[in-house]
Amino acid sequence: MEFCVLETLKSQPIWLTALFILGSLSLLKCSLSILKWVYVTFLRPAKNLKKYGSWALVTGPTDGIGKAFAFQLARKGLNLVLVGRSPTKLKDVSDSILAKYPKTQINTVVVDFSGDLDEGVTRIREAIEELDVGVLINNVGVSYPYARFFHEVDQELLRNLIKVNVEGTTKVTQAVLPGMLQRKKGAIVNIGSGAAIVIPSDPLYAVYAATKAYIDQFSRSLYVEYKKSGIDVQCQVPLYVATKMASIRRSSLFVPSSDGYAKAALQWIGYEPRCTPYWPHTLLWGLASLLPESIVDAWRLHFCLGIRKRGQLKDARKKE
Repeated sequence: MEFCVLETLKSQPIWLTALFILGSLSLLKCSLSILKWVYVTFLRPAKNLKKYGSWALVTGPTDGIGKAFAFQLARKGLNLVLVGRSPTKLKDVSDSILAKYPKTQINTVVVDFSGDLDEGVTRIREAIEELDVGVLINNVGVSYPYARFFHEVDQELLRNLIKVNVEGTTKVTQAVLPGMLQRKKGAIVNIGSGAAIVIPSDPLYAVYAATKAYIDQFSRSLYVEYKKSGIDVQCQVPLYVATKMASIRRSSLFVPSSDGYAKAALQWIGYEPRCTPYWPHTLLWGLASLLPESIVDAWRLHFCLGIRKRGQLKDARKKE
């Protein structure tokens, strides 16, 4: 059979033989990509996060994805350092976790990431000085109240977007990293956004998307810098998740709950430098990559203009 195929190819023009070979290689590459996706998504075992250390630090743990991460990490047997700006909410989350996982040790650190960040980071350093923090979840972040053109972004929002999303993640990482280096192990997870990676542009959310693009590049560079030091750095890139920040209340197949996302997210910690843990999101990413950028841009602009209009109407009703 193989001989017949070879003889048939020899009798064909060179260009047709080359086309056949290229087609076969492309099919093989596609098949291998699909098999790899199936393995890493459904079959690859999660890493034992306790091997990184017995403590995990989570920023922004009082709601949404951060809160879900805290519960999932406690379920895995890790102790927690919860960092947020509201003492009341931190206590509520701590009490809820302890009610479900009573053996968990929890320390809380009050930090307003839009306030005196240097003072807050100093408190974080002091809180973790004697702890083997093996996992860091940089989840804290802010977005626009609703879509708006760049010239409509007020100075306070502009400052908070950059300070919380960029400076906050950077400085918390710098505070936690030395202990990981000393112990020669650790896992750092920075929460990015599909707005910066999956789609070619994010009109009416320009500054938010730009801060998340920083997170992606920051994470990738640290991954290369510290991989040989036993520290796994990763940027997770979710698409829409049903949270207050996303203004989505109901979950669905393509919009997971925060708990659904966090469960998937833990499976990926310690592997690729960039990942989209919730598997239906990877299908959307694949679809977006197949479409011309101009089509995705036009759809995204139309979608965001609708969000802007609804937000403006809501603001107008509040003023009445």
